[in-house]
Amino acid sequence: MEGDGKEAANKRLDWATMNLESGGGVAGEKGDGNASRKPPMSIFRLFLACMVSGGIQYGWALQLSLLSPYSQTLGISHSYVSLTWICGPIAGFVVQPIVGYYSDRCTAKIGRRRPFVLAGCIIICLSVLMIGFSADIGRHLGDTKEHCSTFKGSRWSAAAVYIVGFWFLDFANNTVQGPARAMMADLSAGQHGPNVGQAIFSLWMALGSVLGYLSGANAKWHEWLPWLKTAACCDACANLKGAFLTAVILIIISMSVTLALAGEEQLAKDDVDVSSGGACSAFADLFKSLKNLPPAMFKVLAVTAVTWLSWFPFFQYNTDWMGREIYHGEPQGAGGKADAFDAGVREGAVGLLFCSIALGVTSFLIPKLCRKLTSRVVWSISNLMVFAIMTVMVVLGMISMKGYNPSLTASLIGPDKTYRGIALAVFALIGIPQAVLFSVPWAVASEVASEEGGGQGLTIGVLNIAIVLPQLVIALTAGPIDGAFNKGNTPAFGIGAAFALICAVLAVVLLPKTKGLSNATLMAGGH
Repeated sequence: MEGDGKEAANKRLDWATMNLESGGGVAGEKGDGNASRKPPMSIFRLFLACMVSGGIQYGWALQLSLLSPYSQTLGISHSYVSLTWICGPIAGFVVQPIVGYYSDRCTAKIGRRRPFVLAGCIIICLSVLMIGFSADIGRHLGDTKEHCSTFKGSRWSAAAVYIVGFWFLDFANNTVQGPARAMMADLSAGQHGPNVGQAIFSLWMALGSVLGYLSGANAKWHEWLPWLKTAACCDACANLKGAFLTAVILIIISMSVTLALAGEEQLAKDDVDVSSGGACSAFADLFKSLKNLPPAMFKVLAVTAVTWLSWFPFFQYNTDWMGREIYHGEPQGAGGKADAFDAGVREGAVGLLFCSIALGVTSFLIPKLCRKLTSRVVWSISNLMVFAIMTVMVVLGMISMKGYNPSLTASLIGPDKTYRGIALAVFALIGIPQAVLFSVPWAVASEVASEEGGGQGLTIGVLNIAIVLPQLVIALTAGPIDGAFNKGNTPAFGIGAAFALICAVLAVVLLPKTKGLSNATLMAGGH
């Protein structure tokens, strides 16, 4: 009896920690008996049932490409932009395990996951509207009455509305993504298998990214919908507003399709596991169980953490770099500098579109590369690529800005065609190592857990910490470093390049010699 109790406790521990990334369990566990008796879902219906992930990723692509530049037009200085991104890692660490815990135990009539998808999507839509209309709301709250075409100062009320919307958006994204991914595992279990469900989830994310970056690159929203322009919101702001309004429409449509076709059944109250200590116990159990990790896993976590230290500067400043260093624009500049910055941001969104395409194509090649070269060599090569690419970004930015004086209106505004072409090529090439980032670390961790023990749920939960903490470090330090050097995005990218080079060495030295990873293992990786 004592052995049985210990086994049950360990099972609950792995189950709780798994929620940190997956948002819940998979079909076949307790409470899924009704689902197992249902006729299998067709692959086409399964594909449509996952549509909400595409809608969410559309909005996320807009967030990545447009919001760092837009926040600076409201008066948030470049050195403080990184602080607005703190909410991402905090939300990933706090919201996902809590939502995962309760979605496992939800007894609503429409199922376990769909209530959280519905609530999260509603909050996302409201947050997106807050962000898009923050300039107009700020004007009503007391910001300047001067027209946006002439006023170049700070609008603190609008900035406050924007930050509140930004935080709610990140928390709501995490509220939806965990249960949506878990729901795909529930629905695909049996006939199709969970790897098919996760592959469909990733495909929708890729489609959402491509459409989102296309929308962010569009400069015609203010012409197609002229009513978007107001005294507080000129062309660039109106374009952002139009892009985010389409996000609201797509999220509502995709959410409705998912809610209609998912076909979840109500979880019986008798099937709810009440033996756990509550949502907060997931955090306590996670940290207590770190001692159960195999030694090789700590090396994987160290390499993962350094990898994300190298990547987060790019995620945070990519389009801002294009607007500042390549197009010589300024968010609140005069004499065409603001327009040049906006044009650079749109061009950066085009570059991110190329990045997404390269990522999707490379994803199909990674399993074969890992089997031929081993995963640690592929991981190391990808970091060498990141080092080279970020070094090019630093050098290209410095050369482009050489001789440019931001204080002089007559200074060169706009991009050199050669520099612009190189910048777009850099954005496209970085999609190759990004495909490794989104798959290989998860696959290596899963392989280590299978060979040396430790539990898949525990592994996923701990790996999430190794991703969240580096993001938090960069968000807190990038701004002060930028302020100290006053060199735009160059310091952040230089730091990213240095960490990428360090990680390339660590990957070869520390990572275990895992066996060739299968397609299924890699497709189960996170994003």
